[in-house]
Amino acid sequence: MSISDRRNLIADAAIGTVATAGLRGLTHRAVDAAAGLPAGSTSYYFRTRGALISACYLRLTELFVADVDRWEADQGRLDLDSAADGMATLLHHWLTTARERQIARFELGLEATRRPELRADLRTAGLAAQARTAALLAALGAPRPGPAADLFVAWTDGLLYDWLAGALAATRPVPDATELATVVRRMLEAALSV
Repeated sequence: MSISDRRNLIADAAIGTVATAGLRGLTHRAVDAAAGLPAGSTSYYFRTRGALISACYLRLTELFVADVDRWEADQGRLDLDSAADGMATLLHHWLTTARERQIARFELGLEATRRPELRADLRTAGLAAQARTAALLAALGAPRPGPAADLFVAWTDGLLYDWLAGALAATRPVPDATELATVVRRMLEAALSV
């Protein structure tokens, strides 16, 4: 296994640990166990807890970009309908298969509000999402893609948070891609009018 693969394995295990045990459960030993690595492996690659948290932010950004890249590669034409359908597919993925990643992302985001040394990595992750969204909205004809992206990302995060951790999250099923496409289309229409 390459160093890069080992670092990704550790970061993925750390993300899973944060999602299931919260930040209090994020220890080098817990991540070693979750990754199936010998004791001390995580601390060899990420000496401090802060370095491990930073690795989580960076890995979450890589995974987000990879998800969006896959979606863009599958797109033939880009119009409002295909964008809504594609984004709905992404949201459904994030609410189901990649659910743990989103829960960890919210947990880590809150941690950065309390620990200024983590804000730079959170900002890097946020800027990646903003840039990709602004490019999408520009391609759809947004007159002001930057401000439109700010709103669209905020709405998307709100939707993800509500369905994953909101007051009713435990009592309602995840919407299907068709239902999400209707919601995303409304969000895109509103963002494009900014």
